[in-house]
Formats: sequence, C-alpha cells, structure tokens
Amino acid sequence: MPRVSDEHLAARRQQILDAAGRCFQRNGFHNTSMHDVVAEAGLSIGAVYRYFPSKHNLIVSIAEQVIGGAAEVFAELAQHEPPLSLVEVLDRALAYVDGQAGPNGQPPLSVPVWSEAQRDPALAEFVGTTYRGFRDHFVTVARRAQLAGDLPADADPEAVGAALFGLVPGYLVQRLLTGTPDRTTYVNGVRALLAGPPTSHR
Repeated sequence: MPRVSDEHLAARRQQILDAAGRCFQRNGFHNTSMHDVVAEAGLSIGAVYRYFPSKHNLIVSIAEQVIGGAAEVFAELAQHEPPLSLVEVLDRALAYVDGQAGPNGQPPLSVPVWSEAQRDPALAEFVGTTYRGFRDHFVTVARRAQLAGDLPADADPEAVGAALFGLVPGYLVQRLLTGTPDRTTYVNGVRALLAGPPTSHR
C-alpha cells in the first residue's frame, strides 16, 4: 500500500478539528457527541477515532489550537520594533480577538474552553500556564514602554501588564454578553483612561 503523506495526515486531522469546532460552537462541549463530530466531518467512525480516541482528546486539541494561537500574536506585539504604545498593543490584540469569531459571528471557542477548564484539572493547568504566558508578554510591553518614557518610572510593569492583559478578555466578555462596544469605542475609552484628568491651569 502507498504510504500516506504527513501532509495528508495533518489535513485529515485538521478536517476533524474544524468539524469539532463547528459542533462545539453550535452545541457546546457537553452537548456534542463524538457521533456528531463524525457526521460533521463526513468521515467514518474509525477515521475520527484514529486521530482522537475520545472527546476529551478533541477538547484539549481544540484548546491548544484556539488559545495557543494567540501566543505568537502576543509575542510579536511584545517584541515589535519600534516598541508599540500600550494603546496600540491593546488595539492589535483586540483585532486578533475579533478575527477569531466564526463566519456567522459565532463567539470564539476560548469561552467554552474557559468553562471546561473549571471541570478538567489537566485542561485547567494548560489554560493557566498559557494565560500566564500571555500576561508575561504584556508585562514585557509595559517594561519596554517604561524604558521608552511612555510609562512613569515608578510604575510597576508587572501590575501594568496584568491590568492591560485583563482588558482583552474583558472586551470579549462584554461583546458576547451585550453586543457592544466595538473595538474602536473600547480602545478610545482606554486611551482616555490612560490620559488621565486634564492639567489644571491657574
């Protein structure tokens, strides 16, 4: 028999992950069965189980793909030359978040991943480690802003980075729950907050 190429195996695996992602977006993790994924993928049961022996394997792989995909984006923002302003970093991070919505405006799968992490210790460890890594990138952004004189010398970069990163899931949650604000409005609000009160002239 001819040997199946690595590219074919990778494409088939991604086909299953894409199908699972659509099922999870429609029905959530717990209301999706492996048979649902098999039907969505248009493959045989044996083909799907060859790559993913259980739904748990699928969920973990989805989490790694969905959440882990942001690591490269945030790392690039942290190391951008020349260094970006705090607001510009936030704006670009939120543009990535907006881009994760499904073709029909479905919410990013990161949200059900957060929920599932509360039940699954192994997934919780992965999510916690990954998000601490995200936060570290924003701490780097704050340190570079401080060196550039865009952040007061007495500011704590760890605190600033944590607060800046917290604005990212905060934006996502508001968008999912209320439909607003849009990215421009949100970023303009943060820009106004960072500017502080106007200087009083006597």
